[in-house]
Amino acid sequence: MKKITFILALVATNLGLSAQSLGYEDLSILFSQDERNGTARFVAMGGAFGALGGDVSAININPAGLTIFSHSSLSASLGTRNTDYRTNYYGNSNTTNQDYFTLANAGAVLVYEDFNNSDWTKFAMGFNYRIKADFENTFLASGNSGFASFDSYPLDTNNPALVYDVAENQTYNNNYTGDIAEYNFAIAAQHKDNLNIGASVNTYNLRFNQRSTLQETNNDGNGNALYADFYQEAFTTATGFSLSAGFLYRANDYFRFGASYQSPTWYTEIIEETNIVNNDGFFGDTQIEVSNDNVIYDNTAGGFLPAQGFVYKLRTPSKFTASAAIVFGKVGLISFDYTARNYQNLNLSGANFSVENQFFQNQLRNTNSFNVGAEWRFNELSLRGGYMYQESPDANAIDSDNLKRYSLGAGYSFGDFKLDFAYSNDNRTGLYNFYPQFNQVNAADIEIDNRRITATLTISL
Repeated sequence: MKKITFILALVATNLGLSAQSLGYEDLSILFSQDERNGTARFVAMGGAFGALGGDVSAININPAGLTIFSHSSLSASLGTRNTDYRTNYYGNSNTTNQDYFTLANAGAVLVYEDFNNSDWTKFAMGFNYRIKADFENTFLASGNSGFASFDSYPLDTNNPALVYDVAENQTYNNNYTGDIAEYNFAIAAQHKDNLNIGASVNTYNLRFNQRSTLQETNNDGNGNALYADFYQEAFTTATGFSLSAGFLYRANDYFRFGASYQSPTWYTEIIEETNIVNNDGFFGDTQIEVSNDNVIYDNTAGGFLPAQGFVYKLRTPSKFTASAAIVFGKVGLISFDYTARNYQNLNLSGANFSVENQFFQNQLRNTNSFNVGAEWRFNELSLRGGYMYQESPDANAIDSDNLKRYSLGAGYSFGDFKLDFAYSNDNRTGLYNFYPQFNQVNAADIEIDNRRITATLTISL
């Protein structure tokens, strides 16, 4: 049995009795993801830019690539995403389709030639903004597990009280909003015509909200029905930072290779506010009504809406990237990146997270990612294609839980400005357990399919 789901819908664990929201293990993995968003050229070529450079989005892979730019430039990218969530819960299937729009990327590079009239022939500075992770998603799961978690009516006056333990239906609605915005501030220098080195400081603004509703319909076997609505919400904000450094070396006119390291991201203050607090025995806003009584139980009646705040820290995994590229002059190129990350180094602090940190050690693994890209030029027109593969951090993941993305695109140069377009499609599977406290209930199977279109305008200065 798979234990962890895909990044955007993980198994809820430890937020208390009747918690359907994501647990801290899940949030830690969620906040560690990198979707390799960027310019249309970057996306079309699978994000394989560690040995190429020359694209503002390559800063987050290898900052040494800044000095591949031949001149200063500005760029901005708009992106759309169409997502299908397909759920299967006890043989019942549901599909949710949503469209999303975002400013995917914006950046600038300043290039200085013949820096100080020495062997250091070029110097560059760069800034890039991008959406590192986009959390916007909605899905629905419904069916009948045969298990009733709400089996009593709190206002029941019968003696003995009725037991509504015959399950009829469970419906779970889940909504995520938010993102991780990344800001890269980088410098790079070129020694003669071969060696390029660079470093960057990266900062992050994180916001993540989850709202979920669980609805149950049960009966007592004698014609009396119970209807329960259970609502949870959690709002999370944080800032963080990381450091990056790398080199890129031109072995000859055709072959380049490079390597880079990015430190862990340190989120020194993650602030969470949630209604997942004990309110009359329920960890969330709860309404229960029964067919044989016209009074509705509501634990938030009279505007009683208890909430709690919590502050903690997170250290995400570092990553190492090795890259190579073959360049066929001005005709075309092929590039490849390999990235390793150790999710066992995830760490939560600021409270007693011993169980969660032990989970990272026992249930997660080192992950491998591969990015391949190609570009072929026909005068001002460029055609591109790419592939990205990311392993799930779950040590028990099956192949379909790993992310696979195919991409293609084209660009046209009008001299001082360029237009680029990219299309990508990725998919993965996973589980979402909205009854984590009841072992007798299976998780819902989920398949997620993303289709993205990115458009970029680049202006040469």
